[in-house]
Amino acid sequence: MERIPILEMGNFLIVTIQVDMHDQLAMTLQDDLTNRISETNVHGVLIDISALEIVDSFVARILGNTARMSRVLDAQTVVVGMQPAVAITLVELGLSLTDIRTALNVEKGMALLRSSLNKTKNQVAATKWRADDDAAD
Repeated sequence: MERIPILEMGNFLIVTIQVDMHDQLAMTLQDDLTNRISETNVHGVLIDISALEIVDSFVARILGNTARMSRVLDAQTVVVGMQPAVAITLVELGLSLTDIRTALNVEKGMALLRSSLNKTKNQVAATKWRADDDAAD
């Protein structure tokens, strides 16, 4: 069975799609990715689609669902490298990618994930500090 590699880099998973996505491969990637998030306890996922010349409505829906599933598993997802023709097609099809965070390239996508992770850490620290302060009263 064909699979897309999922690489772990620190607190992130990186997926680089280098082949045309057909429906079964997209569903397999969704399953593999959610399992890896759960197994590794990472907090960020970067999906590079720069090699894709076509993203149909099914693949777009799977990407959106995968981003939502990742969020439920406590991992932010950023899709990077969307070609202009793909963006135009998705808009013309009326597909809203509001649940998917995007960036132009891998570098900007990683910066977005790091920023998001730092915000989350700061929020957790502030909540803990407030809880400790309330307990001291």
